[in-house]
Amino acid sequence: MKRILPAQFDNHYRGHVSALWILALITTMTLAQSAVHLFTSDGGALSIAHIPLDTYSAGAAQNLVALYARLGLGQCLMGVLCLVALRRYRAMIPLLYVVLVLGYVAQWGVAQLKPTVTVGVSGASAPAVVLTTLGIVGLVQSLRGQGYRIARADSRKEE
Repeated sequence: MKRILPAQFDNHYRGHVSALWILALITTMTLAQSAVHLFTSDGGALSIAHIPLDTYSAGAAQNLVALYARLGLGQCLMGVLCLVALRRYRAMIPLLYVVLVLGYVAQWGVAQLKPTVTVGVSGASAPAVVLTTLGIVGLVQSLRGQGYRIARADSRKEE
């Protein structure tokens, strides 16, 4: 538990270096998805998720686009938080992985309970699987590494 919630969030990272690269990739993908949701005219609802916006009234379609933009804002905030952790608070990286993986799994669960009607297969399915897999691998890698063994050995020497 101390690996996920250390006594302080500093820039001392003890996990495996591969978790840093994986988080950088996840962050890039998350910020790219965020940009699509925030800056495209359909918010990705039609172009990525294949939600048939033209079958809804103008107001309903606009509401869907607005909801996707709000999703994009959440992704943007998470991406910025990951950037801050990668740059300044690396001890926070295992906790970010836990939050990311829980978020991906929860989104999948909600999608099973409340499926979206689309025209064809959503283009968001493959990236979701990739991000979830990368998140799990990154979490495991962030919780192992030489840094934890060295820190444990140093604490024993102090005793």
